[in-house]
Amino acid sequence: MDENKSSDRLDPQLLDGAQSSAFVPKKRFKKKSEGQDLSVDDLAKGVKSGDRGLLARAITLIESNAEHHFQKGQELLQKLLPDSGKSIRIGITGVPGAGKSTFIEAFGTYLCEQGYRVAVLAVDPSSSISGGSILGDKTRMGELANNPRAFIRPSPSEGKLGGVHRKTRETMLICEAAGFDVILIETVGVGQSEVVVRNMVDFFMLVVLTGAGDELQGMKKGIMELADAIVVNKADGENKPLAEKTREEYRRIVHFLQPYTKGWPTQVTTCSALYYEGIDGVWKIVNEFETKTKESGVFEARRRVQTKEWMYSMIVDQLQASFFHHPDVKFLLPKLENEVITGDRTVTSAVESLFKAYLG
Repeated sequence: MDENKSSDRLDPQLLDGAQSSAFVPKKRFKKKSEGQDLSVDDLAKGVKSGDRGLLARAITLIESNAEHHFQKGQELLQKLLPDSGKSIRIGITGVPGAGKSTFIEAFGTYLCEQGYRVAVLAVDPSSSISGGSILGDKTRMGELANNPRAFIRPSPSEGKLGGVHRKTRETMLICEAAGFDVILIETVGVGQSEVVVRNMVDFFMLVVLTGAGDELQGMKKGIMELADAIVVNKADGENKPLAEKTREEYRRIVHFLQPYTKGWPTQVTTCSALYYEGIDGVWKIVNEFETKTKESGVFEARRRVQTKEWMYSMIVDQLQASFFHHPDVKFLLPKLENEVITGDRTVTSAVESLFKAYLG
């Protein structure tokens, strides 16, 4: 650590004969926004001006499950909506050990160096036992986290993909309103999450390892069918020839798969996230994708479809929450559940009784 940059150290020579008052720490003055319950207008202005502290507070408001926060959060989103939608949204998934976090950090850092502002929304798997979440993304991406042009927001999925539908989408809109040009969304990596993230991004990327033969046996064909690009990572040193071979294997495979994006054949490339090699090639592919799909109208058409699907998924989520929180349903459910388990009542009959109670 550079001693000249440390505010906590004093030159030993200055301590000779110093009064005890010299050791009194400076008083920390709070910013005006700290500790205050800001209005929706204040939060909206702060987000649009690029205030990172208020951006974080706005996202926390959106993520809150408290009912009074929900209404305020929706008001905030309504104000920010006209300033959203101007970024390129990129979903990134990868097989275990492929170096996904290293890739995201290298890719994000490269984009920052090119003058872009990058937001990384990393959805962490929550514990099914405690409901907690590791949220270690800032530790995993230390260099990117310290970049003034980047913003990393780890968000717990709360063990429920429905939470990703609303919270990650709305966080993405807030980041766009804050002026971020590129939104990177890292998947949880537990199977179904890939489909959820695919349905909220423009471009979907799969990061893989070398040695495709063994890997493909355990990889779901469906995940490859979702990808607009497959990136073979760790293409460096003695591993580079194997990476090139793996790329050719993937190219042969995707040739027989139906492309997810109309008019865009899935691209396959190599890179070394560790040595920042080939990262520019990945961004070139994303640029080509954006240009072609915007020219063909596929880009905007996809966003319209995604918004409609989001609306319907929210209807299902709201209905489910309303049903299980209904007092009569909560009262009847344990009794009917037990009757179904013991074979004293059919499942259909139990469900019918629950819905009669729900509908009054």
